[in-house]
Amino acid sequence: MLFFNPSNLGDTRHVVNVASVISVSTQNQSSLSLSEGSNSQLVNSKETLSHIPGATAPSLIAQATTSTSTSNTNKCGSGTARDKNTWPFACDSIWNMPIGSSAQYVDANIGSKSVGADIDWFIKTKDSDPAVPTYMILPTWGEGRCAGTTPQQQAQWHPEAGQPLKIPYDLIISDAKGVSTPNNSSAFLMPDGKTLVNFNGIARCQQGAPLYGNWFGQNDIYGDGIAGGHGGSAMSSIGGSIRKGELLNDEPIHHALKIDLWGQWLYYNPSSPTPGRRWPATLADANAPNQYKGSSPALVMGSLLAIPPNVTADSLGLTSNVGKKLFQAMQNYGGYVVDDAGWDYNYICVEHSAEVEYEAAIGHPLDQDAGLQADFAKIIAAVKVVDNNGPNSIGGGGTPRQPLAPQIGN
Repeated sequence: MLFFNPSNLGDTRHVVNVASVISVSTQNQSSLSLSEGSNSQLVNSKETLSHIPGATAPSLIAQATTSTSTSNTNKCGSGTARDKNTWPFACDSIWNMPIGSSAQYVDANIGSKSVGADIDWFIKTKDSDPAVPTYMILPTWGEGRCAGTTPQQQAQWHPEAGQPLKIPYDLIISDAKGVSTPNNSSAFLMPDGKTLVNFNGIARCQQGAPLYGNWFGQNDIYGDGIAGGHGGSAMSSIGGSIRKGELLNDEPIHHALKIDLWGQWLYYNPSSPTPGRRWPATLADANAPNQYKGSSPALVMGSLLAIPPNVTADSLGLTSNVGKKLFQAMQNYGGYVVDDAGWDYNYICVEHSAEVEYEAAIGHPLDQDAGLQADFAKIIAAVKVVDNNGPNSIGGGGTPRQPLAPQIGN
């Protein structure tokens, strides 16, 4: 969940929800609860993984954090082989499958209009990189992340969580500062070129220092790409992220997006077998019974949003190049809800390198782009939920709106 202070329109803050702390990757001796509002406090609730009814902690963690699926090349399209570093995951991954002609669209009823950027990190590592320890940041989600020696709790069930991680010596990821306490969901591609190690809330304040963050498991860059470090849903750290070049080149975006919505628009049904979420999300916010107040039963954590085929960029009156790009991606591939924005805002997940590139080229950050702000208000008002999205009908099924992704070539 993102928590945002409206007095500073460029900053976000993230509070790890109890569900993700308990069932995915994070807690040591205590867990977190929160109260509503931009001044929410972290509270020691003394709840541990072993207290989840109906399952043991290790089994829940394994289910939520480990993905071993491999690419099904029978579901790949033709064309030039793609680079896994810029276009990852299997051809039939949720991130790569287009919306289909059988998609069933229902109202989303999203009231927020403004757009910001939720920054994700994709870091490639080499055998020559130094191995450093990784320490948890909890309970310090604000300033002071780069401190302490608390081991990853998951190491007691997943030994790999306690192993040193190879990280580029000069990698710096800023500490939280003031009201800016970013998600910093991340995926480190290991030297084997295959294994992704996922974290949430990462920081590294000095070169060569340990990495601070909360371990969210490992998966395969050639696999389904579902699991990762977004705390509200346990969905991918880098799947769906806007990548370097995608906002500035002349090519359309060839994948689904990731979006954070305010919990006011998400629906909670306590009678549902998965209250507050749907496939492919494996979590909803722990405080979802109070946070989620939406009116559309289809709109929950993990929902796939898309623009119906009868809507055009012209009919919406879009004017900015980046707005038209996002419209096209949302109509052809859609966008998955992966976190609660925490206030009256929408966030698009963007890789750090893409945000840096955009600001250098345009002269201001993505979330300060007036044209995009105006266009995204129109886009978000037009989106619907693809209500029949599921593991056997990704994108709603039927004839895909776009060619299937080609095979990975590296």
